[in-house]
Amino acid sequence: AALTFFIVGSLICVATDQFGVILAGRAVQAMGAGIMMPLMQTVLFLVYPSDKRGQAMGMFGLVVGFAPAIGPTLSGWVVSQYSWKVIFYILLIVAIVDLLFAIKFVKNVTDVTKPKLDKMSVTLSTLGFAVLLFGFSEAGNLGWTHPLIYSMIIVGILILTLFVLKQLRMEKPFLNVRVFTYKSFTMNMILVCIVFISFIGSQTVLSFYLQDLHGYSPLKSGLALMPGGIITGILSPVTGRIFDKYGGKLLSIVGVSIVVITSFAFTQLNAHTSFAYVTTFFAISLAANAMVFNPLTTAALNNLSRDLVPHGTSMNNTMRQVGAAMGSAMLVTVMNTAILNPHKYGIDGLVHGVRVAYIVICVIAVIGLILAIFNPTSKKGYSES
Repeated sequence: AALTFFIVGSLICVATDQFGVILAGRAVQAMGAGIMMPLMQTVLFLVYPSDKRGQAMGMFGLVVGFAPAIGPTLSGWVVSQYSWKVIFYILLIVAIVDLLFAIKFVKNVTDVTKPKLDKMSVTLSTLGFAVLLFGFSEAGNLGWTHPLIYSMIIVGILILTLFVLKQLRMEKPFLNVRVFTYKSFTMNMILVCIVFISFIGSQTVLSFYLQDLHGYSPLKSGLALMPGGIITGILSPVTGRIFDKYGGKLLSIVGVSIVVITSFAFTQLNAHTSFAYVTTFFAISLAANAMVFNPLTTAALNNLSRDLVPHGTSMNNTMRQVGAAMGSAMLVTVMNTAILNPHKYGIDGLVHGVRVAYIVICVIAVIGLILAIFNPTSKKGYSES
């Protein structure tokens, strides 16, 4: 189903030049990705024993680490050489090949229960998250004080509140929000969300700095991000093994500390900062991803019973998406507000906005570091809740 959604979405994108239709196609693609990501994590947690899950999630991180490394660079090259539609043709071919392999080789590893789908829960969750994410996403363009933005955010929160209340009353909830009653799960998810806000926010601000201030092409900007993705992919299996042996607390402290250090380094950007400086510190910052995302996700899900794991993986991916939208919008707003008059200060006025945005990222990372230090995770990686 996930691959079918992705294929249909890709077909929609290659069949039109209309922005609205392309946006709809991307939404259909996102439906496929939204199914696939938590499904993969759920399967890993149900197949592997608890003392091997760090290693399994490390291999998962290897895949998702290399993909963002190759994606921006490849797409930048494709756009500079060919039509943008070629990107969707490539995605379509890859998805079709994946679907054929899945039909032949993939088997069910869990019991098929065929639960009844609660239509009201689906409607509330879809509408609530869509409205909330739209509000966060557009806040970076319109500003947080725009009536449309705070109206959308308030409406989204109200709809999601109704969704949560309904789940708490259901005997078999569509999404069991009681996973947040597990202290370690909640703490680890907060940490993951904080680092994800820092990561996505940094990527957004850095793209503006490279392309708008320095005038780099999408291809060269992609090359600046590529080494970091490669480092994430290489380190993920290593940090997975470390997690299985020592737990996630030390990894999270070191990882968030790296985010603090690299964020501070980016507060020193100026109009003449070299390409090598940006690439080096961004690559170092992505090493934190391998130390935080998958190890803390593993630590969080290790605390849940087998029947709650699918709900935990769904909440994990949802919080990442909300964190990404909120972080990008917040930091773009901060950056735009802090930009000094370009007619008076020139490019230095634009750089000032970038530096202030990174100061905010650094503050967020420091808060994450404090939480990581007091995160009650035992040596084996299991919560002491």
